[in-house]
Amino acid sequence: MELEFSGEIIWWRGPAPFHFVRVPPEESAQIEAAKELLTYGWGVIPVTAQVGQTEFTTSLFPKDGRFLVPLKDRVRSAESLELGDVVALRLTLDV
Repeated sequence: MELEFSGEIIWWRGPAPFHFVRVPPEESAQIEAAKELLTYGWGVIPVTAQVGQTEFTTSLFPKDGRFLVPLKDRVRSAESLELGDVVALRLTLDV
């Protein structure tokens, strides 16, 4: 499953790295529908993500009926991203 969307970089004082992009409702619903095939526990879903030219692995976190994509420090640094920037993401989920 591949998903592409844009979203604003937000800060949340939850688990590190603290910077996230919210997955939009439509894409979150698609992930939710397939989550039993994707999760390795606690609703956390491993993905390969790409922002700009930077590809990385991470895990989506469920939050308030949607999912959050963590943006690691190295990704934000490589792409010169800051809190509040809107970024385009591509997620690859192994179903």
